[in-house]
Amino acid sequence: MAIHLRAHAFAANPLRGVSASTTAVSPSAAAEALRSLLEPGSAAADAANPHPPHLSKILPFRRGRPLARSPDPPASAPPAAPAWRLAWLPPSRVPGVAPDAFVFLGAHAEGGGKEAAAYWAVDVSDGEGPRVDGGSGDGDGPAFVDLRTLMVATDWSDNDAMGDLAIAGHARALLEWHNTAKFCGACGAKAVPTEAGRRKQCSNESCKKRIYPRVDPPGESLEEAMRRETWEETGIEVGQVIYHSSQPWPVGPNTMPCQLMVGFFAYAKSLEIHVDKQELEDAQWHSREDIKKALTFSEYEKAQRTNALKVNQMCKGAEKGQSIAEDFKVGSGEPVPMFVPGPFAIAHHLISAWAFEGAPKVPSSFSNL
Repeated sequence: MAIHLRAHAFAANPLRGVSASTTAVSPSAAAEALRSLLEPGSAAADAANPHPPHLSKILPFRRGRPLARSPDPPASAPPAAPAWRLAWLPPSRVPGVAPDAFVFLGAHAEGGGKEAAAYWAVDVSDGEGPRVDGGSGDGDGPAFVDLRTLMVATDWSDNDAMGDLAIAGHARALLEWHNTAKFCGACGAKAVPTEAGRRKQCSNESCKKRIYPRVDPPGESLEEAMRRETWEETGIEVGQVIYHSSQPWPVGPNTMPCQLMVGFFAYAKSLEIHVDKQELEDAQWHSREDIKKALTFSEYEKAQRTNALKVNQMCKGAEKGQSIAEDFKVGSGEPVPMFVPGPFAIAHHLISAWAFEGAPKVPSSFSNL
């Protein structure tokens, strides 16, 4: 079973694409507009406000979890799975947060393209947090949901849901960077947000270093890194390396929460495996038949539905504890040689592409890059 997506999970952010870049809202103008809403009575901010108050939208995070909502789906036969969406709030629902704590995510045309809304994210982990119950008092409102749960709960055929997942991933990565990059690496002075949170600047007047989010480490090409990692972790020597695609991955471990995954096909020059148990649990060779069998038996749609219902219950106030691994069950009693990650992971598409299409050929001149 080959699953083809328009883009990887967490990619194709609708607030950062070509269409979004044509929306005429600059980060500085959006920041002034937001400040006028958060600090009413500021004449300077009010004069600089380029758009009405209801066009600033806030996505709160608590301990890395975005605020999401999951209304019950319309009655149908068979019953449809709930579809989650990000729960955007007006600035009035996020009181007591300093304007510099918000990070600008981008802008998007509203009302048939006549107006542009500015979208923001903010970490409310340390405070009382926003008012998120919608005033209904019935427990059927938004909830802070783990990003991995939302990832598996996303219907990959739903472009709006995939777009919301990409926005949430980008927002979490930016907020995580702000939480860790608090000081200048050159002089040690405090780093303060600027350009609506898209970068930081050293507060030391004699330094004033500009600080941007980074992808580490430098010093080697992607192809060299791929060969080195394969050799260190499996003992397999790799020759030709062919780029496949990349994927933002804002749901990594606590030590590396936000990463960029880069996928390659590679041709092995040796077959003997020596696993580094500090890095990998196991490594094995498998045939295409084994891979196709595993892809056929993995019930990805069932896992997506299970997690969609889980998000719906969390928004109703009834959180259930079940790991992502438990959600992927085998569809028959026949043993399967391996577990293949779901379509939310770049690993799934690398494995599926090799199983059903084969590795692409490259000119020999590329083999030593």
